[in-house]
Amino acid sequence: MGLEWDLTADVVVVGYGAAGASAALEATAAGAQVLVLERFTGGGASALSGGIIYAGGGTWVQKAAGVEDSPEQMLAYLRREVGTAVAPETLRRFVDQSPAMIDWLTGHGVPFEPSLCPYKTSYPNDSYYLYHSGSEVSGYGREVAEPAQRGHRVKGRGTSGKKLTGPLHASAARRGVRVETLTRATALITDDNGAVIGVECLSLRDAPGRVRDRYTRMAKVAAKPGIYYPPLRRALEKQLDRLDRRYGKTIRVLARRGVVLSAGGFIANRTMMAEYGPLYRHGLALGSSGDDGSGILMAREVGAATDRMGNISAWRFLLPPSSFTGAVLVDAAGRRVIDETRYGAAVGHALITEHDGKGWVLADDPLMRKAISQIGEQGAWFQRAQFEATRRRAVRGNTLEAVAAKAGIDPAGLRATVAAHNAAIENGTPDPVGKPAEFTEPVRTAPFWLLDVGIHPSVVNPCPMLTLGGVVVDEYTGAVRSTSGETIPGLFAAGRTAVGICSDSYVSGLSLSDCVFSGRRAGANAAADPVAVSERAIALDSITAEGN
Repeated sequence: MGLEWDLTADVVVVGYGAAGASAALEATAAGAQVLVLERFTGGGASALSGGIIYAGGGTWVQKAAGVEDSPEQMLAYLRREVGTAVAPETLRRFVDQSPAMIDWLTGHGVPFEPSLCPYKTSYPNDSYYLYHSGSEVSGYGREVAEPAQRGHRVKGRGTSGKKLTGPLHASAARRGVRVETLTRATALITDDNGAVIGVECLSLRDAPGRVRDRYTRMAKVAAKPGIYYPPLRRALEKQLDRLDRRYGKTIRVLARRGVVLSAGGFIANRTMMAEYGPLYRHGLALGSSGDDGSGILMAREVGAATDRMGNISAWRFLLPPSSFTGAVLVDAAGRRVIDETRYGAAVGHALITEHDGKGWVLADDPLMRKAISQIGEQGAWFQRAQFEATRRRAVRGNTLEAVAAKAGIDPAGLRATVAAHNAAIENGTPDPVGKPAEFTEPVRTAPFWLLDVGIHPSVVNPCPMLTLGGVVVDEYTGAVRSTSGETIPGLFAAGRTAVGICSDSYVSGLSLSDCVFSGRRAGANAAADPVAVSERAIALDSITAEGN
């Protein structure tokens, strides 16, 4: 007995963030009929993000801003950040295609602006849209490449992720991409040969309008502000699950050519986080409720291999204010943690994996006064709030020993660290942790401040985290590989569902740019999948209903 299908398309995309939208657009451009299955209403973690695209090598935005960059310099820097996450030739393709990626996004209506941020920051305010979004200016970056601004912030007020996904969705709609919202993919459907031919879902497509409206409203609140207050998100998720059980209908969707999984990572799945990232239990789940690992788990059920599942990016930003490039970050033993100009993911990784999640920013009185004067002008509203909350909880002392004792830091260790730090500045020798000399400031004048930037639960100054591992894909096509190393016919993956460019080390914008890169790759190849329709005759012959 054949299967009965409710909907059909050439290419079925699961998840409608930046990766899913990119896949849908490329598959459509290749002549395929595309259907997107979206658990909520679209956008995912991409819409909640800061909207940073990491790109370089001479994009039109860089050129308009007067930034000199080359593919060689970008590649040299990314080799250090990306490591072995992808093959060298894949990284080379990513770099070479970078300027064209910005052109492609611009062509689909995504807005960029060549306003150059004049200071080092973790995220620019609404006055600037091009900045050093990684560790390019740190000693770590300068050892291998000339620094260039490659963080292309999509133009929009606040965190501007919606200004990325919104235009992509609008462009896809104009090109005929169909979207089934409030439809949760639950399983992949395979034929007798193991090829993926469709998706089973739980859908509210036939639920009353009032139910769909209520579901949509609750999902929006669960995404944000629920992201910052997990108890609210969990309460809303329980209500959403009840509506799914009461009104949801199981439907089957046929994919004539291929399925693209772009359902995000697993940061919202507490069971998977406990298994793969127990050290990261105190972080903020940077994603939507849909980042529950469902795409990865569905792929595993049909034999997919996974890798780098324990790679989780945790962000502890010290900037703004930009003057904190001259501060000293220490642990409970008073030891230096890392070059303070490094990107926040590197800072967070060092704190969690090497310093038990404990860290304090040390600033003397002149530096702290400068920081206070800068934050109002440099910080976005959430950065100002985080700085003020941290400052109010800071401890002060007229000696290093006194302030260390108040904070619970080893006084002798702190004194030794400051002595080595100051001596390097006075003698013109390299900074003990490799910070460039232009950013170093002596610690001399009381009162001394210690600001707690450790990794612990906090509503006002949380530590955002996202997962970087996922299913293994063929890096030329985006096809999912099985545990035996073969590609699974009809199955592709992109974004944080898959291992990609940023799966070893993250800098701001690298995940979104990988979503676009891998999504376009998967969509184009899914549309061109050579599996003949005749090989899926068992599925095609049993179609009883086709979507509009």
